[in-house]
Amino acid sequence: MPIIHADLHGNAPDKSGAALVLIDFINDLEFEEGETVLKTALPAAQRVLALKQRARDSEIPVIYVNDNFGRWRSDFNAQVDHCLQDDVRGRPLAEILQPEEDDYFVLKPKHSGFYSTSLDVLLSYLGVCKLVITGFAGDICVLYTANDAYMRDFELIVPADCIASETTAANRTACRQMKRFLRADVRSSRDIRLKSLL
Repeated sequence: MPIIHADLHGNAPDKSGAALVLIDFINDLEFEEGETVLKTALPAAQRVLALKQRARDSEIPVIYVNDNFGRWRSDFNAQVDHCLQDDVRGRPLAEILQPEEDDYFVLKPKHSGFYSTSLDVLLSYLGVCKLVITGFAGDICVLYTANDAYMRDFELIVPADCIASETTAANRTACRQMKRFLRADVRSSRDIRLKSLL
């Protein structure tokens, strides 16, 4: 049973049964498959933006879980600035889903948002038992994070229209796997009643 603490020293909201997780949307996409990923990630990002606003309206915390791209001295704000200010392929994604001041963030060194990160601690502090996971790639980082969340007994919602992979087929396969093996709810984001998660 996680220990629930009263607050996180001013971050808000400080307690919630659910959290919205955005995986790797702050990403310069400066890699070989970046252009292909951008084509599938942009429509997903627009839907995540709408979902994020609904989460904020429901006082559900938003957590950015982002790769550190092997830069052990990096910080999240530097990554955001790089994606917003430099001429990089992933700039449109950062513009759509620019983090807000009271959003949380976690940097990850590998595929899973739980591996060698503070995500477990943060979710415990918040009292979260249900995760709405969005991001890319659906068949890699989203799948690995969802798998690790399932092993920690979180209830999973992974809206199929809010994740992106290099191909539509890869995304469909990832959704099928998460639904079958991780008991994830993969219904469309517009059909998710966020207030019912609390």
